[in-house]
Amino acid sequence: EVQLAESGGDFVQAGGSLRLSCVASGLTSDDFVLGWFRQAPGKEREGVAVISVSDGSTDYDDSVKGRFAISSDNDKNTVFLQMNSLNPGDTAVYLCAAIRVPSLATTAQAMGVMLLAGQYDYIGQGTQVTVSS
Repeated sequence: EVQLAESGGDFVQAGGSLRLSCVASGLTSDDFVLGWFRQAPGKEREGVAVISVSDGSTDYDDSVKGRFAISSDNDKNTVFLQMNSLNPGDTAVYLCAAIRVPSLATTAQAMGVMLLAGQYDYIGQGTQVTVSS
């Protein structure tokens, strides 16, 4: 079974940076998309960034483009989220998630399903990011 463990959340001032990490265990193939969701108090969970394990392609929500960068170290089964120019609107619990790419779908479709529709097969417990003004 796939398990995801996040770390790196912290309290930071506006304009600061944080790097989140997620160790994924149990991935038996490259047919997965890994990504990050976030959920702020009183708001729905939203997709932030996704990355393909097989080819490294990435995609982002418009609200974080140019500020956040997702990357992966496949040898260590770890996905990172580098967050720069943080603002109070980024305050949320950040959750790492994984979705398997179905055999009849493309990686791009799976990335879209996760980022835009919020679907996943596995999700972690989350790590808190708090940005003060």
